[in-house]
Amino acid sequence: MTVTPRHLEERLPLTGTLTADRAARLSTSVAGLVIALQADVGDQVKQGQVLLELDGELNRLALAGASAAAEEAEARLADARRRFQEASTLVARRSIAASEVRGLEAEVAMSQAALASARAEQRRQHALLARHVLKAPFDGVISAKQSEIGEWVTPGTAVLELVSPQQVHADLAVPQEYYPRVSGESRVELRLGGDAGPAYPATIAAIVPVNDPNARTFLIRATLTSTAEGASLPPVTPGMSVRASLFLSAAEPRLAVPRDALVRYPDGRVSVWVAEDGADGALVAREQRLRVGDGLGDWVAVQEGLSDGDRVVVRGNESLRDGRELDVRD
Repeated sequence: MTVTPRHLEERLPLTGTLTADRAARLSTSVAGLVIALQADVGDQVKQGQVLLELDGELNRLALAGASAAAEEAEARLADARRRFQEASTLVARRSIAASEVRGLEAEVAMSQAALASARAEQRRQHALLARHVLKAPFDGVISAKQSEIGEWVTPGTAVLELVSPQQVHADLAVPQEYYPRVSGESRVELRLGGDAGPAYPATIAAIVPVNDPNARTFLIRATLTSTAEGASLPPVTPGMSVRASLFLSAAEPRLAVPRDALVRYPDGRVSVWVAEDGADGALVAREQRLRVGDGLGDWVAVQEGLSDGDRVVVRGNESLRDGRELDVRD
């Protein structure tokens, strides 16, 4: 066959870590004393399940006081409305001064405002009391417990860690020089059991264009998909290491030869047999050493040793010797 430039797909080996799509360090909304802890490390929990309770006695008393204040304000408003209605019937017969009626009307308005304020305080105390209970924000597994019964906890301090292992992605560090060539359409395969494990297809969910100045890498996030045959994925957990292959199309066409044309030697040498025109017009075999690059499938990129238009032997090259005359057959 004749050597010509081709657009080859390059395989870039990567390593990464499986990370949960949903992971949270849970903390309480209010400060308080832990009186009940209903989850431990490794427990499977459902969204809305109670995980921790704080002592809410003082808030329950405050809520009772706010409720009583609201009832009092409601009674004051009812009394003010009654007196205003009675005065309104007397003003037509000039039995009461108009200014006194306006004063009663203002008293009704103030009583309405006082009732609204009392009800708002009642709702606030109810909300504070509800915040003494910590519930699971999503389904998952408790991965860490950082509090015990009897401890005083404050907002912002993690008491539990919750991870959803059902949804994971692979975070892969890619050398910075490949950034212009990576896109959401780039093909990715993940191996969960090392290089010897099966490869599973994945899709690029995100490309994070932030360079790590220490490693000179950027991050891509790949999401596992089902296999082409519809087989289910193996059990995975966040934190597992993965090996990945990122397939990139070459920006420029490169010289390539079929893999079958290569002759590899134990000392690492790689060569091909080139068909050259002999003195009498016949084709003769000449061994040509090569420097090859990555290759996928049936084609290997040639970095050095061949030129565009060279003819190489693809089949029947196992027993050739330098200078041997060739008989080309289809």
